[in-house]
Amino acid sequence: MSEITSNLTHNFLIAMPTLADPNFARTLTYIAEHNEHGALGVIVNRPTELTLAMLFERVELPLESPALSAQPVYFGGPVQTDRGFVLHRPVGDWHSTLVVNDEIGLTSSRDVLQTMGTEGTPTEVLVTLGYAGWAAGQLEQEISDNAWLTVPADMSIVFDLPPEERLVAAMQLLGVDFANLSEVAGHA
Repeated sequence: MSEITSNLTHNFLIAMPTLADPNFARTLTYIAEHNEHGALGVIVNRPTELTLAMLFERVELPLESPALSAQPVYFGGPVQTDRGFVLHRPVGDWHSTLVVNDEIGLTSSRDVLQTMGTEGTPTEVLVTLGYAGWAAGQLEQEISDNAWLTVPADMSIVFDLPPEERLVAAMQLLGVDFANLSEVAGHA
């Protein structure tokens, strides 16, 4: 097992053009946890046809906020695609939240959906089905193999931009144009 050279919690992973895995091609992934046991994140630029209104109907919860109703549910990654995960700001107080930092949480318990449905909070949310996970040392190896670029996360990209603009915006944090990205780039 290789030593972690840096902790990538609260960073974006930008898929390199050579990344052939269809689950991750042209994706922007937010890393919610990275430690000696591995990494966990959610893809933030793959909306599905499912809206929050449709999801809430399926799980038999009310959704009273018109602003939230039309939001898409995202493909968060290939692990546990039958489970929902809510990336949100602020952290709040839910039954099952991975606290990323003072402002960001990733919650997998139903209570966050209940509060979203009846109170409309938290308002800054990205709901996914599934997540992306890496075993100990796996993400570090993929980065050294030039599968990913990394950059500190800017949550305004996730919460304020439409999904089709997020990858390009994250690239701009590095000063790189995705169209000019070569297959031999490293990480920042």
